[in-house]
Parts: sequence; C-alpha cells; structure tokens
Amino acid sequence: MSKAKGLIFLGPPGSGKGTQAQILAQELQIPHISTGEMLRQAIDKQTKLGQQAQSYVDQGELVPDELLLGLIRERLSHADAQNGWILDGFPRNVEQANFLDQLLQEELAQFSEQALNLDVSDDLLIERLLLRGRKDDNEDTIRRRLEVYREQTKPVIDYYRDHERLSSVDGNPDPETVTASLKEIIAS
Repeated sequence: MSKAKGLIFLGPPGSGKGTQAQILAQELQIPHISTGEMLRQAIDKQTKLGQQAQSYVDQGELVPDELLLGLIRERLSHADAQNGWILDGFPRNVEQANFLDQLLQEELAQFSEQALNLDVSDDLLIERLLLRGRKDDNEDTIRRRLEVYREQTKPVIDYYRDHERLSSVDGNPDPETVTASLKEIIAS
C-alpha cells in the first residue's frame, strides 16, 4: 500500500501557496492546514493550547515553537488527516522541520512527506501584494517582509533540498498552470 501524502507548501507572501493549497486539498480530499487559522480556531474554542497561545498573542509575541508543535501534533491526528494533509505556514524554521520529521517517524509513519516551494519573482510578488491591499502595505514594507521571509525560510528550503524532498514550482504563471504543475509533481 502506498503511503498517504503529507505535503508542505513553502513560498513567500503573495506566491499563491494558500490558494494552491486550498485547490489541491479540495481535489485530493485532504485538509489544508494553515497554522495561522489553526491558532485562531484554538483561541476561539478556548482549548488548553488555545488559552496558552492567547496570552502570547495578547502581548504581541510570536507563539513559541513548543505550543505550535503541540497544535500540529494534535491536528495531524484528526480523522480527516489520515489520508493526507497540506501544511501551509509550517515549518517556518529548521527546528520545526526536525520536529515534523520526528513526529512522522514516531507517530505518523503512514505518511510520505514532500515539500513544494512556489518560486515567484520579487516584482510579481510586490505587484500581487500591492493589489491585495493591506492598509500598511507599500513597496518598502513588502520588500522588508520578503527579506524576512527569505532569511527565515531559506534554511528550511535548504533542509528539504538536502533531504531530497523538495520540489520547486514556477509560481509566476496563472493559477491554473501552477495547479497543473503541482499536480504533476504530487502524482509522480
């Protein structure tokens, strides 16, 4: 029996990874797990982990890895995730990537894991993000966000490349073309 797919979507803000993750999750009938959305739900439902996360969010702090890891462990054990899942926004650092590998080896051995990186030119990312229209977005703040993303995420991309589990996809074309490229990689 082939292993269920655990897909990790990587890509800078504006790359379309959320959109692509939603499309593929629907087609593959597996959950699209966004860590941001998961955190909001845990806080709204006042779960134990959600209450702990709330105190950090209230202070404007990042939720610590150990809390985030607890949420990921819990979410991947749900019934709807047993045939596969798409992670969006996780892992954000090498420590989180190591944790996920360990979790998959120890508790979720039925999954084969693959990282998909959406590669998009800075000019197009800036154009897309300006069109998205956040109040605080201008070209300088967007360039800074992209810089921070690359500083934080390059080691994660390198990690998956070094472990021969990274596929990069050109995210510049229209969404349908990107979806077709992703489906081709996932099917192989």
